[in-house]
Amino acid sequence: MQADKFRFSCVAAAASVLLTVASTQAIAQTDNQAWVSDALSTYVRSGPTDGYRIIGTLNAGEQVEVLEESGNYTRVRGGSGDTVWVLTNELQETPSAREQLPILQDRVDELTAELAGINDTWEQRTSSMTETLEIREQRISDLEARNNELDSETEQSRQQVRALQARLDTQEEDLLMRYFMYGGGVAGAGLLVGLIVPHLPRRRKKRDRWF
Repeated sequence: MQADKFRFSCVAAAASVLLTVASTQAIAQTDNQAWVSDALSTYVRSGPTDGYRIIGTLNAGEQVEVLEESGNYTRVRGGSGDTVWVLTNELQETPSAREQLPILQDRVDELTAELAGINDTWEQRTSSMTETLEIREQRISDLEARNNELDSETEQSRQQVRALQARLDTQEEDLLMRYFMYGGGVAGAGLLVGLIVPHLPRRRKKRDRWF
């Protein structure tokens, strides 16, 4: 919708510019061409004064060939090939609106087609940029999700390491306690043996008799 509004405003602006230029400048023409004023259909006479009889009319906007001027009149040749006299102030040096309109319309059509092409190109570029942005956003989202997973795995690993360290510390304490108990037991047994052995009855040695 915005693209259509933009296209319409551009076409309207282009048409306005063309109409302004056309109203101030004449389209390429030879020096002996003129156009009947758009404001009227004018009567033509057989001679260069008001005393000559009216022999016809020229249509508004009709192109004529200027042949000569005399006083307030100009002799012209119309599209039929006849030469007649018309008031000079009823001629204009620029093409009539009737002839300018098809040219302007063609130009507007050209600009419309050009703008349509520009619009298509812009839409393609915008679409491409949008797709690229979506791909990048998806990649960023994937990377963030993967980073969160790695953070979770790292935290789990840390918890496992702490649990293993705690178990290792407990096993070391248990092993040390066993060493102490084993050593204490050995020491106690040795002490007990040392206390008991002196009180055991000794066997008397038999004397050998040779006689």
